[in-house]
Amino acid sequence: MKHAIDGIMFKQMVLHGAAAIALQKQSINDLNVFPVPDGDTGTNMSMTINTAAQELRKLSPETVGQAANVCASALLRGARGNSGVILSLLFRGIAKELKHLEKADGRAFAAAMQEGVAAAYSAVMKPAEGTVLTVSRLASKRAVDVARDNNDVEYVLEEAIKTGCEVLPQTTEMNPVLKKANVVDAGAKGYLVILEGMLAALRGEPLPEISEDAAADKADFAALSAEEITFTFDTVFIVRKTANKPLEGLRAYLSSIGDSLVIGEDDEAFKVHVHTDIPGSALNEAQKYGTLELAKIENMRTQAEDLAAGKKAQSTDDLEDVERELESGALSGPAAPEKRYGFLSVCAGEGIAAVFRDLGVDGIVSGGQTMNPSTESILKEIERTPAEVVFVLPNNKNIIMAAQQCVGMTEKQVVVVPTTTIPQGITAMMNVELEAEPEEILSAMTEAIEHVSTAQITYAARDSDFDGSVIHAGDYLALLGGKLFGTDKDIAVLLRQLAQEAQNENAEFITVFYGEDVSAEEAAQAEAMFSEVCPEAELSMLPGGQPVYYYIVSIE
Repeated sequence: MKHAIDGIMFKQMVLHGAAAIALQKQSINDLNVFPVPDGDTGTNMSMTINTAAQELRKLSPETVGQAANVCASALLRGARGNSGVILSLLFRGIAKELKHLEKADGRAFAAAMQEGVAAAYSAVMKPAEGTVLTVSRLASKRAVDVARDNNDVEYVLEEAIKTGCEVLPQTTEMNPVLKKANVVDAGAKGYLVILEGMLAALRGEPLPEISEDAAADKADFAALSAEEITFTFDTVFIVRKTANKPLEGLRAYLSSIGDSLVIGEDDEAFKVHVHTDIPGSALNEAQKYGTLELAKIENMRTQAEDLAAGKKAQSTDDLEDVERELESGALSGPAAPEKRYGFLSVCAGEGIAAVFRDLGVDGIVSGGQTMNPSTESILKEIERTPAEVVFVLPNNKNIIMAAQQCVGMTEKQVVVVPTTTIPQGITAMMNVELEAEPEEILSAMTEAIEHVSTAQITYAARDSDFDGSVIHAGDYLALLGGKLFGTDKDIAVLLRQLAQEAQNENAEFITVFYGEDVSAEEAAQAEAMFSEVCPEAELSMLPGGQPVYYYIVSIE
């Protein structure tokens, strides 16, 4: 049984934990109670810990303190959604406790787990029982208790997990929403999956393999050295079939010009992953079998060189950021303050972004429902904002904690406005008084958003029995104030019900943003219906361009 862990072992534990939750992230996503498409817990926790795995792969940490510190720093910047932020806090506390240690035995690791729990609890305004906080607290308490009699780190972690798994089913009873849906807390489950992966590393079990398709999507450049790279370009592309032509000839050709070949196909298209020195030839040959739809080519040698030099390896995922930097003059550091106040908004949809810019927002962080931005992506935009004080509008309850982590990570003063919807963010910007002090501006914005009701129409991402309503995947869902308002297979029915609710509230101003999946004709029909039901309200119908939500309605 493993008595103590060093830096290399801690690194391996994190890699195992990241692989474990990557394999189970969908089953964790499925525990989410609300059927609305969301930045789901499993995905957010997996993406968060994967940032730490990527950083640790570049290193051979000499001490457990160094490994834990690198892990915590990466998690902090890569944290996505509330579950990702809490996970980063749990590891931040671990790093704090292990900071000066070369190795950690059972007692040291148990104390580190407990310090992680303290960090997480201190950061949550209103800690709720029946969540990852409960499970991590009781698991770490068990770790501390058993470490007094058995100081082996493997035994201590094993006992902590046993207790966590015993407590996990109890979260259903602790939380009324979980009880109604008869599921356990998704964040708590994700945390235990990561711990189980870490324990597997201690036991010497092999690193779990991610599916071949996932591996083909992105090569693991951090694990490669330049000498190990036989072919230069990691090449992935999709071809739409135009004839029922067997792919054996293509497979033979690609094998002759490269390696790491994977071809997946269905009746309509095929996807190729290959390492080669002549990606253009691979694409040309593939077009004999159909129409090229999408291609991604990355230079693995330059990426390996960047990683060896301690730099971030650029990939096609970075193209949007590169273009944005080129357009803005490629700022090499934080933007020098040109004014006292700056404003930053998180949103999706060019129409909505344009409204925020018109209201004086300096920068936009692309994101929202289903794609919660990381702390690092928010921090980058804060640094780009040429102001001493930067107000951040998250516009989503699952992004507020990630934004709050930016406080103290920059020399700029960061003020997070607790906006949970796009209409709240817009109203907050309309109530800014630039002559006031920061706390006065925050107070005015916070007060203003209390008078805004937000309605949204989206679709059900999964079957659910929620609040007594049987919901089927694909049904239209109407939300009001973040709560389920109604479901129907006809979106027009829900629109009329929301319009009637606005009329019942004596709404004076109604603003409707229609999404990317709504045609101009459909939007015109919705506008006519709102005008009919709410004749005395001032109505605005605007193209928001947002994904996920067909309509976002502001009612004041």
